[in-house]
Amino acid sequence: MIVAKQKSFSEVQEMVRGFSRVLVAGCGTCVAVCLAGGAKEAEILATELSLAATAQKRDFSARAATVERQCDREFLQLFADQVEQADAVISLACGAGIQFMAQVYPDTPVFPGVDTSFIGVAEGVGVWTERCKSCNQCYLGITGGICPVTMCAKSLLNGPCGGPKNGKCETDPDRDCAWVQIIDRLGRQSRLDILTRVLPPRKNDLDTQPWKIVRQDYQKRFSFD
Repeated sequence: MIVAKQKSFSEVQEMVRGFSRVLVAGCGTCVAVCLAGGAKEAEILATELSLAATAQKRDFSARAATVERQCDREFLQLFADQVEQADAVISLACGAGIQFMAQVYPDTPVFPGVDTSFIGVAEGVGVWTERCKSCNQCYLGITGGICPVTMCAKSLLNGPCGGPKNGKCETDPDRDCAWVQIIDRLGRQSRLDILTRVLPPRKNDLDTQPWKIVRQDYQKRFSFD
């Protein structure tokens, strides 16, 4: 899932200072799970903005609305009526959703209400950790399901550096060495022989941004033209 954290209230307040009708747009998927931008967070932010404006005796109103996900045009179009009544939008989606919102409604300023952090997992209650950098060249099949690009401080592909001590990374004594974990995992699976293969350098052309994926079979199947 994509993990994000809320921007400070003062930063959000400053972004919409010149507007009088604001829509706080929540997203019901990733940012809702990490408690940064779901329906509850959207309602709270809209209320906080309204209360602050009342205290300052400003002519201002904020309303909240949430859709299942903002990275899908079909769901974004559900905001149409609310956006039409707003001078500006605060999107609580990830960076992709914010940009898509701004694209779908180009005549209305769209501001970010969160900072997108990483693609990660829920380790426990209120704890999320990064696991994937979306490098477009996945090595998990030969590294025991542990990503060296993300989990190794140096993103090494062919084994550990000379710095690990007691299974910990030399950059941080509290951080597990990714390659120690990879070797342990492959050993438990009796697959250590796979490490005799030398991986070539990562392909820089696959890191070209922005990336695009087109599934023509999917388009053909669901095309109504």
